Amino acid sequence: MAKTPKQFVRLLVAGSAAALALGLAVPAFAQAAPQAQPADEAANDTGGIKEIVVTAQFRSQKLQDTPLSITAVDASLLASRNQTDLSQIAAQAPNVTLNAMGGAYGSSLGASIRGIGQFDFNPAYEPGVGMYVDDVYYATLTGGIFDLLDLDRVEVLRGPQGTLTGRNSIGGAIKLFSKKPTDENSGTVEAVYGSRQRVDIRGSANFKIADGLYGRISGVYKHQEGYVDQLDYGCVYPNNAQGIGARPSSGQGCLIDKLGEKGYAGVRGALRFNPNDAIDYTVTGDYTYESRTNAAEVVTSVNPAKVSSTYLCGRYCTFANFYAKGNTAPPGLSIPGPWGQVKDGYYMPNRTKFTGWGVSGNGTFKLGDNFNVQSITAYREYRQKWGTDDDFTPDLNVVGQGYNDLKFWFFSQELRLNGKVGDKIDFTLGGFYSDQRSTYFTRQDIRYIAPGLNFQFTGNDPVNADSKAVFGTVIARPIEGLTLTGGLRYTKEHKDYTFVRLNFDGSVSYFLGALNGVKAVYDGHKTDWRLSADYRFSPEVLAYVTVGTGFKGGGVTARPFDAPQALNGSFGPETLTAYEVGLKTDLFDRRLRMNLSAFINDYKAIQLPLITCASLGSNAPCGARQNAGDGKIKGVELEVQANPIDGLSIDGSISYLTGNWSTIDPRVGNAYLLSDPIVTPEWKWSVGAQYRADLGKAGSLTPRFDANYVGKNNAGRTVGGGPIDYYPSYTLANARLTWRNQAEDLSVSFEVQNLFDKYYTPFRFAAVQAFTGTIYSQVGRPREWAVTVQKKF
Repeated sequence: MAKTPKQFVRLLVAGSAAALALGLAVPAFAQAAPQAQPADEAANDTGGIKEIVVTAQFRSQKLQDTPLSITAVDASLLASRNQTDLSQIAAQAPNVTLNAMGGAYGSSLGASIRGIGQFDFNPAYEPGVGMYVDDVYYATLTGGIFDLLDLDRVEVLRGPQGTLTGRNSIGGAIKLFSKKPTDENSGTVEAVYGSRQRVDIRGSANFKIADGLYGRISGVYKHQEGYVDQLDYGCVYPNNAQGIGARPSSGQGCLIDKLGEKGYAGVRGALRFNPNDAIDYTVTGDYTYESRTNAAEVVTSVNPAKVSSTYLCGRYCTFANFYAKGNTAPPGLSIPGPWGQVKDGYYMPNRTKFTGWGVSGNGTFKLGDNFNVQSITAYREYRQKWGTDDDFTPDLNVVGQGYNDLKFWFFSQELRLNGKVGDKIDFTLGGFYSDQRSTYFTRQDIRYIAPGLNFQFTGNDPVNADSKAVFGTVIARPIEGLTLTGGLRYTKEHKDYTFVRLNFDGSVSYFLGALNGVKAVYDGHKTDWRLSADYRFSPEVLAYVTVGTGFKGGGVTARPFDAPQALNGSFGPETLTAYEVGLKTDLFDRRLRMNLSAFINDYKAIQLPLITCASLGSNAPCGARQNAGDGKIKGVELEVQANPIDGLSIDGSISYLTGNWSTIDPRVGNAYLLSDPIVTPEWKWSVGAQYRADLGKAGSLTPRFDANYVGKNNAGRTVGGGPIDYYPSYTLANARLTWRNQAEDLSVSFEVQNLFDKYYTPFRFAAVQAFTGTIYSQVGRPREWAVTVQKKF
């Protein structure tokens, strides 16, 4: 029987209490344990590049000692780049794509690393990039656009992390680490004002409660007007052929609303118990609220034979779906409930709302000089509501509307035993368990699937998933300079999806009723491994070679059109075997850091949508996904940091990505061809530079400039099997000027993002193009300015 959220909260409390009891029971074994030494005792006395400590291999290591491709960004670099949400990190990380998804996907994050990831939010499908906050796994793309609130650092691990972070890190993993409470009393307040009435307020406070007991609290509020005007079509074109009238409530210039708004608030609190070197336990709780207009999207393609070209209304505008002759819904729709009320002409809401909260306990307990136990217990839940108009036109009879209400909760427990055997061997043994449940309520008008039929339904689908794993890693140093690493992980997973398919009046669906009550089940298991060897030729140069595997979990078809597609549409995991060589260098007294890696990924059993489902026993329109392709991906990545003179810092990266399909299942049709690129973009680069000018008693002045380039990206094939469309390449630039006082507790910054006002479209929705004749696309944020004032206490 599935446990309730309350039971999982009780489990978390019990787990935390047990972990603390373990910690309190063992300090006698650890009193002689020495205090941990800083990873970089030299600090930066020479003016060299700051050393960053990472924990990618379950233990604290210098970034340059870790035989993995990692982009590590600490809090100071995040601040200098003015990066405030997770999607911005990708600009400087090679072969990483993070994109806040469009209106059809709500508040979710599409993520891929080295061309491997996931962009569909549906809880039946697994992310291909593992997301972690303070070592707690985030199991879905929804709610993944994290604000970078009070962070210590971000680690972006490229390549499969099958033995380190488990399932669904087939492309890589992104780990956020918050600042821990410490024994000082301090705080920071920051206020931002900028373009389109932007207001950001951030604050954090750290305080000592008693010896060994510390607290920290932080919060953020962000609001900014949108930048795509949503216009009343009947007002803009009063004599339109469709007979659509103007809304009495339309604002000046026929304005209804502005898409692309920001509306976000969050708070995090942490309590840390650290009475001695043997016990370190932190309990963290957070709450997030987001309410904003839908993503900034515009119609970018129309078929004049189906819709009027007047729907292309300019650079930053789109049209509201407005129904003529008062507040009435389209024919055939009778929609009870406040979400379906046609208010001022709306059928679907144009707002996205998200609320989420979580609590976790993370503790490390020493068992003598050479052993420690780490326990990570977490519970999380959220709810998101959003509506979408997927034809993006105001026609009465054009369809594609949907309303979504997604509820989710997740519990996880991880235990690790870290130890040393003499001076030559380090090891980690561990286990992981998670249980999650989603309930996906939706009302969909999908008559574009079968024109002429009243193809509409209500779903209220429970989705259950659980995962169990055991893992181990051994790091051996047989001779001076040589390190060998081996890892193994076994994962067992289960998922079941129960379909509810009703008409809008609550009766069994006319067209999808055979699915009502059907339960699709997937069970699977997978073993991953990793072998790595690295050799330090000198204090300045480390070379490594590694081969390892990863997988993205299997599952069931989330959007079937009949029972055979659901019952026979389960699919297995995607798998990856990655071969990588790399070089990490710190040169010229650590004035120049260059990290180079090259890799080949053998990508198998890729999960692809099918065009025909006859092989599953179905003659209905096909909505199934199967393991239907294999291929190879190759790439090269270079990251550079330089401090050539005191005060001047330069950072940059460049990456190249290519590959080819080796097999594609014929059931995929012409959606994917062997001649198509398996990954895009090929090229991606970034560069940033800043110089800190010392003004003596007047403080300091630091100008900074950043630019990043993204090559053309595969947008999918056009209707009828035509050539692939591409999102055009683009280059974005940002500039920032910061003044700090001599004590460095007060700063004022002026910034401009998208300095040259580049117009670009990073994502589009074309699923209804064949019927409606429209494609709509996200529009990147235009040029924006902001002033930031920060005070430290």
